[in-house]
Amino acid sequence: MKRCAVFGASGGIGAALVRQLAARDDVEVVFAGSRRGAVPGGEKVRAFRFDALDDAGLAETVAGIGAPLDMVLVATGRLTRADGSGPEKALRQLSAAALAEQFADNAIVPAMIARAVAPMMPRDRRAVFAALSARVGSIGDNRLGGWHAYRASKAALNMLLRTIAIEWARTHPLAVVAALHPGTVDTALSAPFQRGVPGDRLFTPEASAAALLTVLEDLNPADSGGFFAWDGSPIPF
Repeated sequence: MKRCAVFGASGGIGAALVRQLAARDDVEVVFAGSRRGAVPGGEKVRAFRFDALDDAGLAETVAGIGAPLDMVLVATGRLTRADGSGPEKALRQLSAAALAEQFADNAIVPAMIARAVAPMMPRDRRAVFAALSARVGSIGDNRLGGWHAYRASKAALNMLLRTIAIEWARTHPLAVVAALHPGTVDTALSAPFQRGVPGDRLFTPEASAAALLTVLEDLNPADSGGFFAWDGSPIPF
């Protein structure tokens, strides 16, 4: 029976991941973490609050969850700034504040969560750590430019996950670390940017979550450190 944790469980995809994990017969409990909002309820769901930028507080929170954690999913992230501005369409719109904010939300938070949960993840059997990235964070796939801070922060997340995977190959040899592109999902985050997305490529949170969990089921330690789309196809870094 697996013990799972979802950080960012109040968002559309995060909440769907919690619901789908809690519905599985092989899952004992799902710890659903949020910084401020409500999370899905349920007999198997245990809600908690966290601040990933508070090192001591996060360590205390994770210690309270306890070991083992067989699957940790990070569904946090931000496309626009806290004031609603962005993403940038041109370099002249970029600011140091925008870069700092996007890097904090999209790269630093998942990295700090990985550091905190590492001692809780089993070393003698398969374990999964995955975070939501975005195809626009692929350097090799960038043909349109723009969205400077968001793209760069997701590229940084991908590099952090690759680096974590290399380290965990020594300390957690059966672990799988992955960056995941969920597709364009019908949530508040993507709402302003859905124009022009074909109907068959605008996913509900439930559909995206189901696809991502299927992808994770098919990955093995040899895939650790990779970047994968919702359909399982690899994405270049």
